[in-house]
Amino acid sequence: MEKETGRIEAFSDGVFAIAVTLLVLELHVPELKDGDTPVHLLEALKIQWPGYIAFIISFFSIFIIWVNHHKVFKQIYRRNTGLMFANGLILFLVSLVSFPSALLARFFLSDSKQLSVTIYTGLFVLINLAFNLLWQQATSDKKLLRPGISDAAIRQLRNNYLYGFPTYLAAFVVSFFYPDLALSICVLLWVFWAASSKKINFTETPTL
Repeated sequence: MEKETGRIEAFSDGVFAIAVTLLVLELHVPELKDGDTPVHLLEALKIQWPGYIAFIISFFSIFIIWVNHHKVFKQIYRRNTGLMFANGLILFLVSLVSFPSALLARFFLSDSKQLSVTIYTGLFVLINLAFNLLWQQATSDKKLLRPGISDAAIRQLRNNYLYGFPTYLAAFVVSFFYPDLALSICVLLWVFWAASSKKINFTETPTL
């Protein structure tokens, strides 16, 4: 079967690349005065540590989203309108990641820390819902999928994203009270997704 999703994947990769690039723009070079020493530069760099944390977390979140997006589209061979719009929703939300990342960098050490983390975790609740929608659209008609994909693999991919939703939702709720813990939950879920994606068998189990 000829794969029909090449243009969708190429466009998606471009959006992911731009989203990652936008994160770098939030890393600012400190401004020093005449006569400042390397010690002043080091102190200025230390002050910006929330920005570095926000960049690292956001970069790897987008990277893991891209990995999962790539794995999903390895199994999708045909397209329909619903699938294209679901994919567009994912790209729209991914392109927004740089904004809550900038909020984290700027307000993590302020009284607005909780709100910045709540906005950040809330975005990933929406991204997870969009992934669930994409896979639901893809599996609503098995003719859209790669020939030979197993029913077990379809269920496992679906379950991975379904498990992610209550976890992200929990992080969102926790962020109102314990923002540091909420961010930790998100990071642990990304580790889970990275590990679990290796265990999926995409081929049909031979019948004896």
